[in-house]
Amino acid sequence: MPVYEYECLECGLHFERLQNYNDPHVAQCPRGHRNVRRVFSPPAIVFKGSGFYVTDNRKDSGSNKKPSKKEKAPAKKEAAD
Repeated sequence: MPVYEYECLECGLHFERLQNYNDPHVAQCPRGHRNVRRVFSPPAIVFKGSGFYVTDNRKDSGSNKKPSKKEKAPAKKEAAD
């Protein structure tokens, strides 16, 4: 069952109700006022798994590949005394 958020237009109280889809809207706030409206809020969504965030590891596409050991520049030799 979804949780709906309501606001009383008289006292400004925000409150939530756990209601079924077919239940009627709340007509009265807990303080007894009758001027109540339902507030639309963003749904609570949780993305699970990899690939949803920039910080997740992805497969290399080829353009951002690091050079392998063979492709690296040769190491500098130290001068002999």
